[in-house]
Amino acid sequence: MDLESLRIAAQDASRVKGLTHGFYRYPARFSPKFAKAAIEAFSDRGDIVLDPFMGGGTTIVEGLACGRRVIGSDINSLSVFVTRVKTSPLNSPEQETVADWSESVAARMVYRHPTVDLADILADNRTTNLQLPRVRSIKKAIAIGIAAIEELPSAKTRDFARGVLLHTGQWALDNRKQSTAMGEFRQRFVEDCESMIQQLQAIPSGTKPALVNCPAEQLPGCRPFHDGRLADLVVTSPPYPGIHMLYHRWQVNGRRETPAPYWIADCRDGEGGAFYTLGDRKEAKLNTYFERLGEAMRAIRSVLRAGGKIVQMVAFSDKSKQLPRYLAEMESAGFDELRRESGRPFRVWRTVPNRKWHANSKGGTSSAREVVLIHRAT
Repeated sequence: MDLESLRIAAQDASRVKGLTHGFYRYPARFSPKFAKAAIEAFSDRGDIVLDPFMGGGTTIVEGLACGRRVIGSDINSLSVFVTRVKTSPLNSPEQETVADWSESVAARMVYRHPTVDLADILADNRTTNLQLPRVRSIKKAIAIGIAAIEELPSAKTRDFARGVLLHTGQWALDNRKQSTAMGEFRQRFVEDCESMIQQLQAIPSGTKPALVNCPAEQLPGCRPFHDGRLADLVVTSPPYPGIHMLYHRWQVNGRRETPAPYWIADCRDGEGGAFYTLGDRKEAKLNTYFERLGEAMRAIRSVLRAGGKIVQMVAFSDKSKQLPRYLAEMESAGFDELRRESGRPFRVWRTVPNRKWHANSKGGTSSAREVVLIHRAT
């Protein structure tokens, strides 16, 4: 159990890179180095590693690379889609097919393309705030790509193609200060397809992850646990109490929100932000958040073997009040916090390297710091 390596990895502030981690910038994702260090510290090859709040799939990708069996779940359908694309290698014919497809589609991404052919796609209610002049051409380019998806021969290649559109679309639209020209988008789309094909080759092809779209509270009834085998380790980052994060939106045109990622990925949307964060961050005492957290942790405990560890990265909008309450819910769910020889809890604090998901106007709030908590299932 190399806790020093875990501490160093948790405090690493370098850019997220390697394997397929760059396919999508999921909010509040943690470092692949941290996920890898936690997996290597608390599990062995062949063990089951679970992430019940998997987000962009960092734990799932690193678990596969470390030779673990991995299970991931998330309440967000977009999370499941992104993680599936990140962990589904393409064989040589499939790689050639999608590369040729991307070049063919890019040649069609012109503004004079007949709109009548795209009417249903452009009218999708998941394109809110993409009708404004600054992003209208990119909306049309993406619609042309979506219309061409069915030209691909398999579900896996179609998913990958949507993943490329999602990646390039996020680059062109999300928090972009300057507008993107359609010509830039075309070129970037082909380049992204090529680079993503290369990155996907690093994913082991022998073992598939078990991915489910469900809230953590429902994990015990999910298919991956029907055989009765329990997880050996949990590595995760639950929603942070009282902190605003857009798990389900991009920001375009001066921070206007759009559900465009669901449009591109063809995923279900329609829920408000509180649906993805265990409760409304504006609720005075956050009772809903902590009640749902307790339910989630009890469910996680029921699918984790006795003695198994749960390693979490979390932040608080008011650490002095929320951290004790968080730890109380963990204890009530059947977890003991890991302690040093001195008897003090083993916790690692880190400064959040990129706070774009949280307003900076309040200055040095406690939410600018994340903490790694390690618990053992009793």
